[in-house]
Amino acid sequence: MTELASAIPRDNERRGLRLPGGLLQVTPAAVFILLLFNIPLLLMLSWSVGTGDEPLKYFAALARGSVYMKVLGNTIYIALLTTLACCILGYPLAYWMWSLSPRRQMLVLALVVLTFWISILVRTYSWIVVLGNDGVVNRVLRWLGITETSVPFLYNQFGVIVGTTNVLLPFLVLPLFAAMLKLDRRLLQAAESMGASQATIFFRIFLPLTIPALAAGSILVFILTLGFFITPAILGGGRVPMIANMLDLLINRMPRWETAAAISTVLLVLTLLFYAAYQWIEKKSRI
Repeated sequence: MTELASAIPRDNERRGLRLPGGLLQVTPAAVFILLLFNIPLLLMLSWSVGTGDEPLKYFAALARGSVYMKVLGNTIYIALLTTLACCILGYPLAYWMWSLSPRRQMLVLALVVLTFWISILVRTYSWIVVLGNDGVVNRVLRWLGITETSVPFLYNQFGVIVGTTNVLLPFLVLPLFAAMLKLDRRLLQAAESMGASQATIFFRIFLPLTIPALAAGSILVFILTLGFFITPAILGGGRVPMIANMLDLLINRMPRWETAAAISTVLLVLTLLFYAAYQWIEKKSRI
C-alpha cells in the first residue's frame, strides 16, 4: 500500500506535465495562420497609429481630408446600389430555382456555381465586349436607329455596379436558395388547403420566412463590395474612386503607408461591424 500511495503523486505529476490533447496537431496550423494573417494585420494596425503626442493624427487627417471622405462615401454608395441590385435580381432567381423540380434545380444550381470557376478578370472584361462603346449593345442600338452615337455604359458608376453585381450575385443567390430549401413545404400546403391564394401564401408566409436569409446575404454582398478592386479598376476606367483603388494609389505611387493603414483600419472596423450584423441575423434565422 505504501508503494501504491507513493506511486499516485508521481502519476499525477506526469499527468500535469502532459500537453493538452491535440495541441501538437494544431500548432503548425496556428503558427502558419499567425505568420501569414495575423502579423501582417497587426503591422498594418500599428502603422495606422502615430507616435508621440498625436497617436490618432492619421485618423484625424482622414476626417479633415474631404477627398478621403468622398471616396469612402462613394464606396459605401456603390456597395449599397450593388446590394440592392443583387437583391432585386437574386431573390426572383432563387425563388424560381426553388419552384423547379429537383433535377432542374441541380441543373440551374450547377450553372450558378459554374461562375466560380471563371476568373473574375475574364468576367469583367466580357462586359467590355457587351457594353463597350463598340460592344454588342451599342451596335444593336445604332442598328435599330435608337441612337447615332455610342451610349457610355462603361467607365462610370453604372458600369462598376453592373460588373460588381455580376460577380457577387452568386454570393446572395446560393445561401438564399439553401434557406428556401429548408422551408417546410407543408406550411404552404396547409395555407393552400385553407383557401389562401398564391399571392397571400407568398407575402404572408414565404417572404417573411426568407427575409432573414435575404438580409444575411445582402450584408455579405455589401461587405465584399467594400473591398472590391479589379472590377472598379477596369469598368470604372479610373473615374470611379473606391477605397481599394485609393489604397493602391497611396501604397504604390505616393507612397503614404501610414494613411493607407488608417484607411484600411476604418475599412476593417466597418467590415467587422457588418459581419457582426450578418452573424446576428443568421443566428436569428436559425431560431
